[in-house]
Amino acid sequence: MRIAMVSDCYLPRLGGIELQVHDLAAQLITAGHQVTVFTTAEGPPAAGDVPVVRLPALAGAPLPSAIERLRDELSSFDVVHSHSSLLSPLAWQAARLARAAIVTLHSLPSASMPWPVAWVDRYVGDVRWTAVSEAVAGVLRRSLPGRSVGVLHNGIEPGPWRQPRRAEHPLTIVSTMRLTRRKRPMALVRTLENIRRLLPSEIPVRAAIIGSGPLAGAVATAVRRRGLTGWVDLPGRLTRYEIQQLYAAADVYLAPAELESFGVAALEARCAGLPVVAMASGGVGEFVRSGVEGYLVDSDVRMAEAAAALLTDTAVLSRIQEHNQHTDPVMTWNKVVTEHLTAYQTARASSIARGERPAQLVGEWLDLESV
Repeated sequence: MRIAMVSDCYLPRLGGIELQVHDLAAQLITAGHQVTVFTTAEGPPAAGDVPVVRLPALAGAPLPSAIERLRDELSSFDVVHSHSSLLSPLAWQAARLARAAIVTLHSLPSASMPWPVAWVDRYVGDVRWTAVSEAVAGVLRRSLPGRSVGVLHNGIEPGPWRQPRRAEHPLTIVSTMRLTRRKRPMALVRTLENIRRLLPSEIPVRAAIIGSGPLAGAVATAVRRRGLTGWVDLPGRLTRYEIQQLYAAADVYLAPAELESFGVAALEARCAGLPVVAMASGGVGEFVRSGVEGYLVDSDVRMAEAAAALLTDTAVLSRIQEHNQHTDPVMTWNKVVTEHLTAYQTARASSIARGERPAQLVGEWLDLESV
């Protein structure tokens, strides 16, 4: 199958969508399919073994020449998979142009700032909507009554995350994120301070906030002003291998984002054997059950209390670590790839049922702009 992946954001910038689009493309290529990524993100013409078409844009908006190239090239693909955040003009345009299209929403809209999903739905036209989690799918279903919304999870290969545990280390809390307001790193700093306050003073503890982003300076300042520099590390952006090694000497993972659409970093930590303490409002609950893989909480105060309780209860901590280390989540790549291929085949069959021939057999594009 010839598959076009379209994402406004992509490698070499690092983030959840960027890495998942790349990894999904690589997995599909390994399975024998032809995949090309289309993006407006700057970078080299390939990322590993994944071919990339980088289109011109101004301030994130694709230029007319980019749209024309999409119009020309998408006709040779069996299906177009557009990966959307809350603002993804290239992905939406590709879905609008495609005959067989799937749009996957990777972000969880905020109730305080409603996302104009009905407008986006009218713009992209007759597409199959999907989401990376049931939490995101629920928002789409409420906003698009009568529309069928499926779930296409992000995927993971658990093996590389299951490094041998290092027995000799102080109790260690970790969190990995892009340091942006949406991920709430400042709240995490306050939570770490509260955890230290809840733990007996004689118990040594350390923490690491992994990642970079626009709030990196503010986070460093907050750590310094709160007197946490002696035990809270800010190593910046690390490679996957470096994160895997750090997790092997860690004990608990914190996910403070309230609008976490899925939580790839939390899933990686869970596969590494770490109990995950996360906000119940997002998608982490699809692979973390309270008391089994970690705990889901409803406030920063509860997060601090749950983490402190884990760090002082050796039996519970060890039980959850052992379970996570040896139990696969449902989002392994072999299952996720199968989910995606089924969705692609359904989208392609639907386009044929509407009277449209497969894209590779069509010589001329329907002029959607005139409809």
